[in-house]
Formats: sequence, C-alpha cells, structure tokens
Amino acid sequence: MTVADIRKTFLDFYASKGHTIVESSPLVPGNDPTLMFTNSGMVQFKDVFLGTDKRPYTRATSVQACLRAGGKHNDLENVGYTARHHTFFEMLGNWSFGDYFKRESIEWGWELLTKIYGLPPERLTATVYAEDDEAYDIWKDVIGLPPERIIRIGDNKGARYKSDNFWMMADTGPCGPCSEIFYDHGPEIPGGPPGSPEEDGDRFIEIWNHVFMQFEMHEDGSVTRLPAPCVDTGMGLERLAAVLQHVHSNYEIDLFDTLIKAAARETGCTDLDNPSLKVIADHIRATAFLVSDGVLPGSEGRSYVQRRIIRRAIRHGYKLGQQKPFFHKLVPDLVALMGDAYPRLKAQAAQVMAALKGEEERFFETLAKGMEILDDALIAGRRELPGHVAFKLHDTYGFPLDLTQDVCRERGVTVDEAGFEEAMQEQKATARAAGKFKMDKLLDYSGEGNAFTGYEQLGGEARVVALYANGETVQQLDAGQQGVVVLDSTPFYAESGGQVGDQGVLVANGVQFDVADTLKIKADVYGHHGTLSRGTLKVGDAVTAEVDCELRAATVRNHSATHLMHKALREVLGEHVQQKGSLVNAERTRFDFAHTAPLTAEQIAAVEAKVNAEILSNSDTQARLMGMEEAKQTGAMMLFGEKYGDVVRVLNIGSSTELCGGTHVGRTGDIGLFKIVAEGGVASGVRRVEAVTGANALSYLQGLENTVDQVAGALRSAPGEVLERIGQMQDQVKALEKEIAALKGKLASSQGDELVGQAVDVNGIKVLAARLEGADAKTLRETMDKLKDKLKTAAIVLAAVDGEKVQLAAGVTKDSIGKIKAGELVNFVAQQVGGKGGGKPDMAMAGGTNPAGLEAALAGVQGWVAERA
Repeated sequence: MTVADIRKTFLDFYASKGHTIVESSPLVPGNDPTLMFTNSGMVQFKDVFLGTDKRPYTRATSVQACLRAGGKHNDLENVGYTARHHTFFEMLGNWSFGDYFKRESIEWGWELLTKIYGLPPERLTATVYAEDDEAYDIWKDVIGLPPERIIRIGDNKGARYKSDNFWMMADTGPCGPCSEIFYDHGPEIPGGPPGSPEEDGDRFIEIWNHVFMQFEMHEDGSVTRLPAPCVDTGMGLERLAAVLQHVHSNYEIDLFDTLIKAAARETGCTDLDNPSLKVIADHIRATAFLVSDGVLPGSEGRSYVQRRIIRRAIRHGYKLGQQKPFFHKLVPDLVALMGDAYPRLKAQAAQVMAALKGEEERFFETLAKGMEILDDALIAGRRELPGHVAFKLHDTYGFPLDLTQDVCRERGVTVDEAGFEEAMQEQKATARAAGKFKMDKLLDYSGEGNAFTGYEQLGGEARVVALYANGETVQQLDAGQQGVVVLDSTPFYAESGGQVGDQGVLVANGVQFDVADTLKIKADVYGHHGTLSRGTLKVGDAVTAEVDCELRAATVRNHSATHLMHKALREVLGEHVQQKGSLVNAERTRFDFAHTAPLTAEQIAAVEAKVNAEILSNSDTQARLMGMEEAKQTGAMMLFGEKYGDVVRVLNIGSSTELCGGTHVGRTGDIGLFKIVAEGGVASGVRRVEAVTGANALSYLQGLENTVDQVAGALRSAPGEVLERIGQMQDQVKALEKEIAALKGKLASSQGDELVGQAVDVNGIKVLAARLEGADAKTLRETMDKLKDKLKTAAIVLAAVDGEKVQLAAGVTKDSIGKIKAGELVNFVAQQVGGKGGGKPDMAMAGGTNPAGLEAALAGVQGWVAERA
C-alpha cells in the first residue's frame, strides 16, 4: 500500500463514520501566536477545545502537514541519522467535539488497523493511563486484547498527572488520559515494551495516540470533569507506512525511496544509503511546503528557520560533490508524489522552485569559502571549534550555527556555543551603540480603553484621562512640553496594519496640543504624541479633538489603493503573492509581497490598469463586523500568521475583500488616480512596490512631464520627438567613436613604425619596452601585432596611461615562447605599477594604478629578458 493509498484510506474510513474531512491547515498557524509552526493535527482545532470557537460539525478527520524544526519542537539535528526523525511529517487524525468518546475511538482505531490496513492483531500492544480503568476495560473486554498486552503507565515524569499517558494542552485547561498503540517488530529487533527499562529500543514503535480530553486542569493541580469530553487522535503517516510496507526505517517507504533517488540523480551520488541523501529528501518536503505557505528564506523568525533547512540541504549536496544549484530540481518529483493531496503545493510549484533556486544561488556564492575556513579551523587534534570562527561563518558566509554544528558533529568536534553567543552579543551591542534612535519606555496605563470614533467622524469632544511626560505619568503638561495624551474617546487613528497614525490638534480655551503621531499603548488604548504649544493641559480637562483632514484623506486614498493593488498583483502575478509588510502614509503606499522576480514593465502597466479601472467604477466601500467563520465564508483575504479576534472587520473595496481595521475612502472614485513609482527587491523572495494616488499621483506625472519638456528643450525637439532625436544622437556618437578609434589606430601605427628602431637585441631576441601616447587596450593589441610581424623574433611591452590608470600589453613571438611567457613578462611590469594581469604565452594584458612607477618598470624589461633568454 503506497503512502498515497494509506492517506486516502484513512480519510475515507473516517468519512464513512460520519466525520467531516477537513483540509490541512498551513504550516504557519493562523490562530496561535505561541507556535512557530503547526506541529500536530489538533492545532487548527485548538480554539474548539478551548471553547472559544465552534464548528458546523462534531466529528472531523484530516491529514495535517506538520513541521518540527524550530523552538521547543526541533528535530533538525537528528534528521538523516535516525530511522524516524523528520522536519516535515504528516499526521493522520480524527476528532470528536463532545460527540463520541473512548469506546468508539478505540473500536474504530482497531478496525482500521486490523481489518482495513490488515495489521496482525498479535503484533499490537496498547498502553493506558494507570488510573483509566474505562479504557483498560474497553481494550480487554470489547477489543479482546490480552491483559499482558495492555500496559498501564502511571505518573512517570515526577509529579501528579505527569505521565507519558496523560496529555495536557498547557499547565491549565483541557487535559486527559491517552491510549497509545504500539507495533511489535518482533523479537529479532532489540528493545522492550513500553514502560520497561528497554522501551527506547526499536522493537516496539508507537504508531497511534488516542487522547481523551475529559478533565480541566486548575492552577492548584486539581482536575474537574469537562461537560463535553472530546477525542483527539494522531498517527504518524510515515511510521504507519513503514509498518504497512514491511520496512524498518521511514526512509525506506515508497515516498522517500522516490525522493532519495531524485536526490541521488541531482547530486550524482550512487550510494542510496548515504545519510546526506536522506537529509536532502527530508528537507525538500519541509522547504517546499513552507514556500507554498508563504515562508521565504530570510534572517528572522520562521524565515530564518526556512533558510537553515535549505542551507543544510545544500551543504549535504556539496558534501556529495555537487557544487552548483540542484535542490530546487527536486520540486517536480515532490509535486508528483504529494501534489494531488496538497493542491496548493501543485499550484505554486513554479514559485517554490524559483524561491529555492534563488537561495541556492546566494549560498553557493559563499559556501566554498566558508567550508575552506571551517576546514582550516578544524586542524588535526582540535576537539572544539572556537566561537569566533563559528560566528564569522554565520555573519560573513551565511552558515547558520546548527549547520556548522552539523559539520563538526560529523568530525567528532564540538562548537564553543558560549563564544559564538558572546560574539553575537558584541555585534548587537555595537549596532545598538551606532543606532540613531532609542526605544521609549513603555507607558504604564491601567485604565479603561478609549472608544475610537474615527471611522465616522474627524472631530469630537473628549476628556483627558491620562498624561505622560518623559515616559512617566504626570497630572499636567505645560506650554512647550512634549508628552502623550490619552482621551476617553478619539477620532485619531492609531498606527496599525501598516497605516500611520493620525496628526492634528487637541484644543480647549487657551490650550492647544499639537498631535504629531498616534500610537497604541495597548490594543484599545490610543496615545496622542506631540507638544503642548500653548496653555496648560490637565488630567480631566475637556478638549476638542480635530484630525488633520487633508493628511487623513491622502492617507486613506493610499490605504484603499493598497487593497486594490494587492488584488491586482495576485491577478497579474499569481496566487502566491502574499503581503509581507506595508507602510501607508499621506505621501505614498509601500507594499512588500512574496514574489521571486522583478516586475516587468508590462506587469506594472497591467496592475496600474486594473487598479485604475476599479477607481473609475466608483463603487461603494463597505465595512462589516462579523464572526471569523462568517468572514471566512466571504472569501476575505487573511494574512498567514495574523492573530484575529472572534469578531473581525471585513472590508469590501471594489472587487477586493480583506480583513482590515484601517480607515478608507467612501467610494473607489475618491482615490482619483493610481500610479506605481518604484519597484525593487528588499529581501530574498520579497519585492517592494511603491505607489502614489490622488494629488500626489498628479504631481508625480506633472513632474515627469516637466522633465520630458526640459529634455526636449535641451535636444531642440518637440516632446513627442524626443526618442527619435536621442536615437539620432546615439548614431552620431557611434560614428564619432569609430572615427576616433580609426585616428588612434593611425597614430599608434605611426608610433609603432618609429618604435621598431628602438628595439634592442638581447641574446638573439629583439626587446622593446615603450609607452604609446593616447592609446587604449585595442590600440595596444593592434600595434603589438604589427610590431611582432616586423621584429620577427621579439619580446615586447607596450604601455599607455590615462589619468591614474596604466594599461599594459606584452607580446612574445612564437619562436621565443619556449624561453619567455607573455603572462610572466606583463606581470613583472604590472607589479611595479600597482597591478596584475595575465593571458596566453604569446599575448597578455594587465592594468595598474601607479603611473609614477611605469618608467622604471619599462626600463627593467631588458634585464628581465636577459636573465631568461
């Protein structure tokens, strides 16, 4: 049974038991900021178990893509060296949300394993929590498992309920006993049953865990029963496949067999048991799925984990002798294996290949030099790599620390991690000292949140509830003093979601506070940063809050255009385009997004056309508050990794639907005009587009028109004839350059004729070292050929000087290259004028930067030739 068959059979089985098939969620958890990556099947259902979310079903099943390569859940260093460790793996699971419980879970699990997958019942052993008599009785009386193959596991981790067979979501909250199913590989394999001293052996392998969430854990360590117990099961697909395909290692199953052979094909390795091939086969799954879920290689967070995995794979390819990009070529093999089960991977195959290839090209530029430094540092007998060397490899050559540790581990050498961290902290301290800003102290605010009225109005009455100066709470601000004002309600938008904070004034009788920026102190508390320009402002004072209407209007035009541009970019470039950052102010919008290639002029024009078409439609903008599930049903764009509340704001602008809390135009026509003014790369696989709208767009276009008019005036042509006029001038320049080259040739030729008489006979070889005035490299070569023809047997050096640059040419006739090489001759002269060069034995070129040394260098040519002729 293939991996694909196992996957499909699992889902079909639980669908027949009334379960809803739920597709795999992204590797980037969309609802859990505590996790770097999705590491189990239950992550997407966590809010259901916590009671903060409800689904339209009570039974679910899925095959979840998981990753454990960062933070607490990190298997990276073991990958390739053990039989069952992976960075990426698939988890088969089924869930009950207050529906069925232990009996159905165990019965169906047994049915699937023994009757559908056909595993021998006598090979299966179950564990239960020592106090879970209910589960024990189900295994013994309902399933008929012999008591000696039902193992009770108690509190074996040092505290009450701390057990291999008691599961907890966190220190408090849902928890409960679990029952694990083990497969016995047979007595010929070392190891004992679970709970025995030999349990770490490979004979008994856990394949499925059934968690029964029936309690709530309290802070004092006590538990109470949940009103609606739940079931959460998880079975590793790779482990199950190894059992069903009668192999001992996960790397022997059909999926890995194909990927390992693909890795061997691309690296040229013929030993299919080489651990490096296993590393590459594992890592292509992890990195490809990460790219398809929007994680591109970079220097921070998830992006850095992605970079580490890619570069680890590249290093193992390099270890096998591959010294050019190869890793990305495995993507088609992966898509053929897993694309049907994961349509997003198939749809983004081209983008995945491009992202991986780009990272390969960057790392291969420094890999060889980094490995050379590492090899030099690992001198014979050294047992520890110095921390400063590891840091240099990280900082200069892009070697993540764990990659360096990987290499050292293979050679029996440790890494001075403390020294590495010390070097890292020194660099950070230097960077902080050189910085031009410092972080303000966090403001201590314990009052209630303020109401935001800025969607509906740009002014209103409010009361001062808190004041701050120099980061400390004060009761009043005096004229000229800078500070932060907190109001009980405000029309000022606080910086969020890429949109800058509002500016404006807070006024009262004889009092004016100039608001330069608005920032959030907490999620629902807005701080108005600025200066009190007149009067005295006290806590409790009533003020009128007035937003700068022109700045707000210009900002919302840019913000609304950003939504339209995001949609247009996805339509023009592809669904892989995902927002990676934005900045929206009154001047322009700056939008960063996932894409691996520069935008062409045609693509930019297409995006502009789509956005301006939306503007011309002058459709209403609509904002609605709704629950997250309802928002998902609208098809609203959501950002990977964003944490959204239970109630979200869904914004419809033209044909764009996104979640957004920012301020926007009332109709698309209010944007006026949209123009992209810049496009470029800001990071690996991330492009940046900058655009202007409204009056700023008009000003930009008028500026371009003015520039064209000035150019036309300088060229003495009409604006519409500028290109034609430039073409004519380019033709004239080319003709003049040819004429100048011809004149230089004639001049050099005449000089060459005069130089023949200056040649000196040195042991039968005519030696000539001379300077040609006004010659370029081409002229030097042409003159050299003529002189060699005339002198017959000769060694010649010609030089020309242009400012501080020296150009050299050396020539040796064919009958003399047995004694003298042109490359050696030109280097002799070049070293004396601050340069170097090379070429063929009969002709070589060089350059230098020290004209003052040329005369002496040329004078030494005769002696140099005499020593060799």
